[in-house]
Amino acid sequence: MRATLRWAHSDLRTHRGEALFLVLATVGIVLSLLLATALFGYATNPWQRVFEQSRGAHVWLHTSRSAQLSKLTGLDGVESEAGPYATETTTLTSHGTRAAVELRATPQHLTIARPLLLSGHWLDPASPDGVVLESHLARALLAEPGDTLTLLGTARTVTVLGIADSAEPRYDPDEQPGLVWAPPSVVHTPNGQVIGLRLTNPDDTDYAVQRAVTVLGAGVIGEVATWQQARAEAQGDNRLLGQVLGLFGLGALIAAGLAVHGAITTRIRGHLRDISILKAIGFTPDQVVRVFLLQHIAYALLGAVTAAALTRSLGSRLPGRLGDAIALWQSLPGHAVTLVAIPAGAVLFIAATTGLAAWRAGRVPPVPTPLPSVRGGAATPQAGARLSALARRALGLRVPPALVLGWHTAFARRTRSLTTVARLALPLLLIVVAMSAWTTISRFHSEPGRIGLPAALTVHADAGLDDRDTRALLARDPQVAAAYPGVEVAALVPGQTATIALRGFGTHQAPYPYALAEGRPARGADEAVAGQGLLDLLDVRVGDWVRMTVSNQPQILHIVGRSIETENAGRVISTSLDTLRENDPTLTPTLYQVRLRPGTDVSQAAHRLTTAGHGRLDVHTVTNPADGLSPLRGVAAGVIAVLALIGLIELLTTIGGTVREGERDLLALKAIGLSPRQITAITVTATGCTALAAALAGTALGTPLAHWLINTQGRSSGIGAGIAQGPPLVLLAAFGTAAVVGAAALSALPATRAARRRLTDTLSAVA
Repeated sequence: MRATLRWAHSDLRTHRGEALFLVLATVGIVLSLLLATALFGYATNPWQRVFEQSRGAHVWLHTSRSAQLSKLTGLDGVESEAGPYATETTTLTSHGTRAAVELRATPQHLTIARPLLLSGHWLDPASPDGVVLESHLARALLAEPGDTLTLLGTARTVTVLGIADSAEPRYDPDEQPGLVWAPPSVVHTPNGQVIGLRLTNPDDTDYAVQRAVTVLGAGVIGEVATWQQARAEAQGDNRLLGQVLGLFGLGALIAAGLAVHGAITTRIRGHLRDISILKAIGFTPDQVVRVFLLQHIAYALLGAVTAAALTRSLGSRLPGRLGDAIALWQSLPGHAVTLVAIPAGAVLFIAATTGLAAWRAGRVPPVPTPLPSVRGGAATPQAGARLSALARRALGLRVPPALVLGWHTAFARRTRSLTTVARLALPLLLIVVAMSAWTTISRFHSEPGRIGLPAALTVHADAGLDDRDTRALLARDPQVAAAYPGVEVAALVPGQTATIALRGFGTHQAPYPYALAEGRPARGADEAVAGQGLLDLLDVRVGDWVRMTVSNQPQILHIVGRSIETENAGRVISTSLDTLRENDPTLTPTLYQVRLRPGTDVSQAAHRLTTAGHGRLDVHTVTNPADGLSPLRGVAAGVIAVLALIGLIELLTTIGGTVREGERDLLALKAIGLSPRQITAITVTATGCTALAAALAGTALGTPLAHWLINTQGRSSGIGAGIAQGPPLVLLAAFGTAAVVGAAALSALPATRAARRRLTDTLSAVA
């Protein structure tokens, strides 16, 4: 054991840089995996916690006042009901802002779907005008307990008693009205009602919705909200962050394992005589295996423990959602097990990848065998390294010998060369994928129109402002490029198991500029484009006809294109306002999608339109999903740094192996008249050729892989394929050039030292 430790200590002193890089790479990999786990928990557990503690309903049915909701009592599969509650749709204003809300007449005591108070207190009979706001709505209105809110267009006011969390769909200014729990006395003019159904089997949600719609009749159903939709909405971008981190963490772990395996293999090839000497002085094959294996396990263990300690002590201090995610994850009961299991799994994986190489070290014979390149004290070319016909022809054409011999050195042994290129190409491939993710997010920010967001503002007009006056008011603003009138209603899908968003934007003369990923725009009557989420929900494709129900009226549309839809999980079908008017000539626009001129400040334009409307226009900024994906840029930068570190480890291993093997041919190269500078150029060229092959392979494979991964994620989220954007060719060329130049620069110093060694040193190295 003492001799083993002395050998390990000596090897560590000789290869300090490589050991440090291995430790740092392990730290980065384990940190990525721990952050991915925390984000997965952060994405799922908050909503799940609220749902369980509030005993949330699995289905919410919004109906007209005429619906006989008592028929749902005792429905097969329904465990209990919340409500029915009378509802009133209105608008609340506070601190100069406004929000569409649903006032819900709520009793003081609830057993099903009872909100979880965050601040203030629950409804109190002593405060007949007191209400409780859903937390996202309160944040949008800048409201706190004690504030007074005004119902738009009336003299009525309500007082905020508390703010609460709910497992129902959260407030969205463009899609979902905010939820306000109020005493029945506040709901003066109810225009609907809502009931929540808690099911005995949550997996039977679609069946339960279908039964409820059948019993009540499709004509009285306004909207259906399920627990799956609310959960997916609550998870949002956090789950995507976790998936990206997990993907790159696993990829980096594989790349690091292969890099460690290659490092040990190369080191064993360069220390065959040292290993033979170890065996000659009494080391058994098992001891030799343990020397290499335990040494690299120690590096991995040190890195894993460091990553776990950093996550435990400093993780919650990270800015933004990463810090929030780790703080929440650390409060969960199972986080301690995960904090140990992930680093342990990473260490075991690295140990498994290094085991084979260490086993090969144990098979080295104890008696050194003369190298075939040494005969009679003079170096001769190895049989496996003979110049190819192409190399001989290049020399005949007076190509510099350093370039020819460098290329020959890099690719003389095909199996070993391909293995080296593959190991170096893997981190480069993952870097290209990370760069593609970065570019795609940047495209969301810079070109929102190409990913389904051509409009920057959504404008709702008061009932007293007709369509012509509204268009004239919008057209007077010099920064408004176009305003598209439209409506958005909830429609029941065939089978009546869910609701989708049916939109009618623009007219035949001024069509709305949908971003299409497939098919063509909807130009004719009854033509529409649909999001990926709707196509998956209905199991239809572009070219099919679909039938839906809007307020008991059938609507049949021909899907001629697939649009990129970032809202409502892609469960959107869009047509022109003229097409919807064919079924209902009295239909009038309820909102306007406003497209601004390039370079316009969106917030200033919204303020200017609000002021010009004198309180008759409700202006909202269209939310860009890329705003929630901004942390992905930091993730991509961190991933690139970790992968670059792994690539550097592999590159140093390649350089070390090339230099050591070049020492055996040093005598022959000097004998044929090559200068030290030319010998150095051979090693630099060999390293550069290997890096060039790896860069080309990584780029060629990484670009289509990135497109596939990003489009697959877009399809699974409902946005749809067609959002992936690869890095510019200039950036890819710069990346490949930097990899090749960096590899050549790193190899220059060790190659120069090796080329200037004395002949006696060279003889001792090959003897």
